[in-house]
Amino acid sequence: MKNLKIIVSGGGTGGHIYPAIAIADEIKRRYPDTQFLFVGANDRMEMEKVPAAGYKIKGLWISGIQRKLLSKNNLLFLFKLISSLWNAKKIVKQFQPDVVIGTGGFASGPLLYMASSKNVPTLIQEQNSFPGITNKLLSKKAKKICVAYDGLGRFFPENKIVKTGNPVRQDLLEISSKRKEAQQFFKLDTTKKTILVLGGSLGARRINQLIDKELPFFEEQGVQLIWQTGKLYIEEYKKNNEKESVQTHAFLNRMDLAYTASDIIISRSGASSVSELCVVGKPVIFIPSPNVSEDHQTKNALAITGKNAGVLIKESELDTDFEKKCGELLKDEALQGKLSNEIKKLALENATQDIVDEVEKLIKN
Repeated sequence: MKNLKIIVSGGGTGGHIYPAIAIADEIKRRYPDTQFLFVGANDRMEMEKVPAAGYKIKGLWISGIQRKLLSKNNLLFLFKLISSLWNAKKIVKQFQPDVVIGTGGFASGPLLYMASSKNVPTLIQEQNSFPGITNKLLSKKAKKICVAYDGLGRFFPENKIVKTGNPVRQDLLEISSKRKEAQQFFKLDTTKKTILVLGGSLGARRINQLIDKELPFFEEQGVQLIWQTGKLYIEEYKKNNEKESVQTHAFLNRMDLAYTASDIIISRSGASSVSELCVVGKPVIFIPSPNVSEDHQTKNALAITGKNAGVLIKESELDTDFEKKCGELLKDEALQGKLSNEIKKLALENATQDIVDEVEKLIKN
């Protein structure tokens, strides 16, 4: 195959960026001479994370529509959209890609739209169980749509859908052998159960407030915490490191060891997190963020808990339900085992390879 040129567009959150990088890494593994260009949104985290992973990136002046209709950002949106479409057209014309891959986020809309209009084959990697408006619109022209959940024929043309799953970190595929290493890495008491708390790369205010309030409950239960507060909240909560069974982290650089060390996980339900948690196969309490577009996280969590593979607690029910549900799970070894087995059944471990197989087919056709 000739030297390939591929544009990858996705960003805004780690949930869009890390799958994009994983797909590019797998293409590069198969075709080392491929030229890549990432396209993201100016001032978003992809502008830092993508170059750190070794790829070039260009930024578009784009953002989403705010819920408050008359906000300054919404008045700017039309100008940003026109600017982004113009620049996306220029990028496609100059780079002349063989294929364009979109993993979601603000920038992927204009980029994939302009690529399709120039007859460049596009592939959408839809991570959620309920797609956003942008991907629904883009799906009409996309050649292939890689999804992680069943039932997306309600939103996309059925003949374009391939169920691949979401890319996950390769170091999560073999964590069972790392238990001792993980316990030493986090300096854990091996006689206590460990709860891992995850709120996403930036952190989750409501989960942090909950954990802070429930520290006496956790102490009473005799458990220890690995608590990822996110970089926005670490200063507020790091004082809890003084407590013997609590450790706070702005960010967890060794997610494989954090997952390995845990007995129970409390987590948001962003698409990438859910896919990782299926691979990891530990009992999970999902606390979806109600502040994401189209309530994606609740729908992702329901896709798991509807198969008896996790516990769901809505933010609005935390004060009344958390201690009861968490306490029951901690005491019930059989329930822990059942949740662990059921969530593991939902894992799609070869997602990255399967997505790149679809990219190859597009290029060959």
